[in-house]
Amino acid sequence: MKILALETSAVCASAALTEDRELIAQSFLRTGLTHSVTLMPMIADLLKNAGSGMEEVDTVAVAAGPGSFTGVRIGVAAAKGLAWPRELPCAPCSTLESMAWPCAHMHMEICAVMDARRNQVYAARFLGQGDTLTRLSEDRATGVELLAEEAKKSGKTQILVGDGAELCYNAFIQLGIPAVIPPSHLRWQSAYGVALAACRLAEAGELVSAAAMAPSYHRLSQAERERLERLSRS
Repeated sequence: MKILALETSAVCASAALTEDRELIAQSFLRTGLTHSVTLMPMIADLLKNAGSGMEEVDTVAVAAGPGSFTGVRIGVAAAKGLAWPRELPCAPCSTLESMAWPCAHMHMEICAVMDARRNQVYAARFLGQGDTLTRLSEDRATGVELLAEEAKKSGKTQILVGDGAELCYNAFIQLGIPAVIPPSHLRWQSAYGVALAACRLAEAGELVSAAAMAPSYHRLSQAERERLERLSRS
């Protein structure tokens, strides 16, 4: 099965083409440029350089959240647009699970964290077991202190991945929780991780149509929060 995977949930943007879990090609940018400008040319160049085309793709996968509201929307919209003409099945992947997959081979506990602002992180914990990944907690927005308390109960070294890794590392070390931050090619979100997460969804029969695919934000947007605050004061 050939999977075209997209990742635009944070500062990094990437696209990957895989076949039966094997990476064929990947493009990655961490420049701060707008994903709406870089993503589609990146995909076109990726497929061209791989000597492939959308007619050879079996599934379109995307990091569907949590993450940047704008970034997630861009990725999901692009995936829908690519899948719709040929009615390709889609894999709306957890951003956090996708972040953990590249470290699964290390056979350690993995804490995937993204800075959610407002003194919170998007987080989920996993156990890497080589070719498999066992979920230890659900995706959610939580405080760093609460996450640290959860990790401390484990008593095991935590691999921290994502743009919230340094923030959590400092908090973990202060509490005596053993933690490591992997090198950048394993730390940042990547489309290859999304493709691996998509394989799990496919095996579980959880692929969806382009029409049914939707972002999973796990928190109200800032505009929605501010509107509710205004309503509560009125």
